[in-house]
Amino acid sequence: MELVEVRSVLSRTPDVVRTLLDGLPDDWVHRNDGSGTWSAYDIVGHLILGDDTNWLPRIRMILEYGTQRSFDSFDREAMLRWEREDSETLVARFRDTRHASVDELTSLQLADDDLNRRGRHPQFGDLSLGQLLATWAAHDLTHLAQITEVLARRFRDDVGPMRAFMPALDEVAAAE
Repeated sequence: MELVEVRSVLSRTPDVVRTLLDGLPDDWVHRNDGSGTWSAYDIVGHLILGDDTNWLPRIRMILEYGTQRSFDSFDREAMLRWEREDSETLVARFRDTRHASVDELTSLQLADDDLNRRGRHPQFGDLSLGQLLATWAAHDLTHLAQITEVLARRFRDDVGPMRAFMPALDEVAAAE
């Protein structure tokens, strides 16, 4: 895991989200696959929530306390209780939030040795800062895939027999 690769993924995610969602009709951006699943809109809210309350606070805890204190729990679905805003505003808010997060991550001037520093996760126990950063990047990529899949499933019944070649149209990801 290279820090430059993590920052590269994190920096690109807002542009990918904007490209995927800007200009789509609201009913498409808000469609989900039923109970226990998220829409593309929900996923963008989740990414904002993670930047605000999960990733950087945990990085700061590792740097300040190491394993002396456990991370706070992360309410992965808090965004579902937010007041709804239009999709383009949410995407712009994600862009601004993420740029601030990447700027803060850069300002920490982490060195390779810092990546071995450890923190305490409430569920998984000790983990390294490098593992946390790799998880943040993988989390982004996983949710980008989830966004494209929920959008693609809009065409599930329209593709006819070609659906046999598109497993993402039938494999619904549960809300994470």
